[in-house]
Amino acid sequence: MTRSSSPRTVQLSRESERVYVATNANGDTLRFGRGEGLLSPVELLLAAIAGCSAIDVDVMTSRRAEPERFDVTASAEYVTEDGANILEDIRVLFDLAFPATEEGDAARKRIGAALRSSHEKSCTVSRTIEAGVPVVLEQARAAE
Repeated sequence: MTRSSSPRTVQLSRESERVYVATNANGDTLRFGRGEGLLSPVELLLAAIAGCSAIDVDVMTSRRAEPERFDVTASAEYVTEDGANILEDIRVLFDLAFPATEEGDAARKRIGAALRSSHEKSCTVSRTIEAGVPVVLEQARAAE
């Protein structure tokens, strides 16, 4: 078994009450939170799951033909039990269409394998969730 590791970090800053800006190592930013015009953290999680697999499937199918339609919907059931929240029944639906050409046929034939590869190997986001990787919340040391 071959194993490699490379760290990933996102810095989060509070812009205002319930509004945050995430910044990655390249300086790219994403504004989110709770309020009008903002995706919530739960919606970002669903977008991350859909986006991770979408990239995998896109790369594996669009080599053969440019899609005429490439829409992905991630959905889940938001459940609260005994005061604790969790998402259950996460589903990702791919709605893809390719041209009625030999290349389009080749792309369509690749969809199933692309979905399996993403789910079983390539999509870090959904694989991490399914693996149940622990999350640790810590407080930084206060300045002295």
